[in-house]
Amino acid sequence: MLDFHTLAEFSRSNCVGICVFLVPANLIATLLTIIMTVLRRPIHQIQPAVSIAIIFALVMILHVYTWFVIGIVMAPTYILLSLAISCLLTNIAVMIFYRRFVNNSNLSKTA
Repeated sequence: MLDFHTLAEFSRSNCVGICVFLVPANLIATLLTIIMTVLRRPIHQIQPAVSIAIIFALVMILHVYTWFVIGIVMAPTYILLSLAISCLLTNIAVMIFYRRFVNNSNLSKTA
């Protein structure tokens, strides 16, 4: 069975390592989805990149939440939370933009 208390303790104990991985992973994955959308890559190439980027953002949000649960409220927690939320919203916006505008036949004809 999954023990969330142990998982939260692991997250807080290894905070530096987790953040060293998640911050660049979030930024690179989100940048990749934006670049692929600008280049009008097919949806079957964009969806896995968006999915991975959303997973990274959600993991960072959960990691920051473990600090909020024990009452640690500092600037780094808000900075990491805003980064994760920005990446999450950007990836969701990329999927909406792609489905609305890139697949639009009028836009494709003008390009």
